[in-house]
Amino acid sequence: MAFALPIEQLTAIEQELRRVFDDDGISVDDPAGLGIMLRYPMGWIETDGQPHDQNTGKRIRPLMLLFCAEAAGGDWRTALPAAAAVEILHNFSLIHDDIEDNSLIRHGRPTVWQVWGVANAINVGDAMYTLAFQALHHLSEHGLSAVSLVSALHAFGDTAFTLTRGQHLDMRFEHEPSVTVEQYLEMIQGKTAALLSLSAYLGALIATEDPERAGIFAEFALALGLSFQIHDDILGIWGDPSVTGKSAASDILSRKKSLPVLYGIARSELLRQRYAGGEFSEEDVQDIITELESVGALTYTRNLENEWNERALNALERAEPLEPGSTKLRGLVDALFERQS
Repeated sequence: MAFALPIEQLTAIEQELRRVFDDDGISVDDPAGLGIMLRYPMGWIETDGQPHDQNTGKRIRPLMLLFCAEAAGGDWRTALPAAAAVEILHNFSLIHDDIEDNSLIRHGRPTVWQVWGVANAINVGDAMYTLAFQALHHLSEHGLSAVSLVSALHAFGDTAFTLTRGQHLDMRFEHEPSVTVEQYLEMIQGKTAALLSLSAYLGALIATEDPERAGIFAEFALALGLSFQIHDDILGIWGDPSVTGKSAASDILSRKKSLPVLYGIARSELLRQRYAGGEFSEEDVQDIITELESVGALTYTRNLENEWNERALNALERAEPLEPGSTKLRGLVDALFERQS
């Protein structure tokens, strides 16, 4: 990452996550095996229950939450239950998404449904969803008022629904002959930006118990999430494979309808015909990229990324973040965009 890893906060997040699973969930020694299934996608154990200790992901969402709590003038430790809750909710969504997308690998390991079957994976995801709400209830142990706890639970439930709707749109768009840029932005707001926005909102709400100020932090993170996904779409076609870790041709070959492609299809008969036809060959890739550039898809997508990034920074300025949380938030922004095109 582009900034020094906050070891103290990452350690505290992991401790809180494990506490939720140990206290509110099912023991790893559960003879029926559910305890193993729940901990496997978190990166803590192998399929046989032996320690793995290689956490999945960078814990971006819980870090966003703790940094916003600090930037809003609070003690980030009081927000740890919410940080655990958003990370567990994120993992719930990944388990179900992997089933629906027929994904075989997640974080370099076989997905839950690949190991234990679809029925068990659905059940693990459902259990993870429940644990997320149980984790959030622990905020009452840190002095959060009943009114603010209800507000937090309401926002949490709304976001869980938004995540589900975003995945629904993503699956639906795979079979739609035409998807507009506006529809695509609505989809990525649900799949990518909503949970980041919730994280910022909860962190600031816990620190201030002021929903209006928390909403400004949420606005910042929502715009940041959109900018990040648009940036990722650019890298999927024009990124340097030595930096991104995947071939620049992969998104084209898989016929992924990312933002540049949707913009291009709306403006090029050649691209409409190509994407309405059969599979692409390696030779087709450069022709498609050239056509995308000729109709201005790269320029449009970069401009839109910059527009959302500017909105994020403007919202962060209006939130009047305090130190040291402000510096940490800006470092996290840099980390999200560390892969260069």
